[in-house]
Amino acid sequence: MNIKEDIKPISYIKSHAADILKYINEKRRPIIITQNGEAKGVFIDSDSYQNMKNTMSLMKMLLLAEAQVSRGATVDHDEMFKEFEKKFEDAAQ
Repeated sequence: MNIKEDIKPISYIKSHAADILKYINEKRRPIIITQNGEAKGVFIDSDSYQNMKNTMSLMKMLLLAEAQVSRGATVDHDEMFKEFEKKFEDAAQ
């Protein structure tokens, strides 16, 4: 983060919206928006946002899987493949 470039007051955003969009898409760095000297929001490019959402989804799946393992809610891999093959065969018919 470059504090001089990446933190902007809301008044700057209002008058330089196109420049901000160009900046975040070229630099791939978020812009922190301040109001009355306090951080109030963040602008990020859409690719970075999508990557962040994907990462959060993956983390949630890992946490759920870890909880299932902790509870002993697991299935032997041989049993799982047998069930999968049966469902695959049933679907093919």
